[in-house]
Amino acid sequence: MGVCSLTFSGITARLKRRPDADKARKRVNIMGEGDVVVKYEPFKEVVIMERDFFATPDDIARFASIIAGGKAAGLYWAEGVVLLYFPLPASTETMAKMLVENKCVYWTFLGYSMLPKYQPVIETREKMIVPVVDMSSNVLIRKVALWLKEQR
Repeated sequence: MGVCSLTFSGITARLKRRPDADKARKRVNIMGEGDVVVKYEPFKEVVIMERDFFATPDDIARFASIIAGGKAAGLYWAEGVVLLYFPLPASTETMAKMLVENKCVYWTFLGYSMLPKYQPVIETREKMIVPVVDMSSNVLIRKVALWLKEQR
């Protein structure tokens, strides 16, 4: 019977190898590259429970900074709209089912303002600097931005 050594953070443990370990290792089926399936299944629906329009991009940047409690906060931009949203966590069985089976996501809050041209940061008059991420490549964010523009 062989002996194996493992080291964890400077602690060495000695384990005895089972006599049939080599046979068991040979029975393990290692998944090959051809066995991997990659799927893209985007959400089919976004349900917005509360939405607020901010008169200026500075206002939503200020709001983002305040609710983040001094931590780094960021905004999203697409189609001339800067926005911030909070998804409802999928912490219950019902919400997980809506997410996975129905491809439906719930946003408890969506704040937005018009920002015709993308800019990487918004600096408020109080000198708060809030990064803005260009999400134009994200279909979901783009569709939400277009929908918001229609609501005005």
